[in-house]
Amino acid sequence: MRMFSKLMGLIFGKREEAGTPAPAPGLAVEAAPAALSAVDVEANLAAMAKVHPEDPDWKHSIVDLLKLVGMDSSYGARKELAIELGYSQAEIDSKGSAEMNIWLHQTVMRQLAENGGMVPADLLD
Repeated sequence: MRMFSKLMGLIFGKREEAGTPAPAPGLAVEAAPAALSAVDVEANLAAMAKVHPEDPDWKHSIVDLLKLVGMDSSYGARKELAIELGYSQAEIDSKGSAEMNIWLHQTVMRQLAENGGMVPADLLD
């Protein structure tokens, strides 16, 4: 499983599809399923933070965000996630881990928004 997919699944939780009742036997027309609603990323993460034993600064720190959802937050794991999301090895080598972490947090938030998450504008900068 790709790291971002796992992260997104942990943040979004189970997305229940609002279905429609099955048509009566013999009916050929079925109603279209209801659309999935967007996931409130901030609310989900805030709820996780309330019960977390630490006080994670997930709004600013990719390390804390990964810890909050129970994923590996080591440098190696963050580097793997960054490369998966488009950060190059050359950028890692030339810019260092602090810049990678900032880029990674911003990119994760943007990717969550692009994949159906409601992410406040201040977390997308």
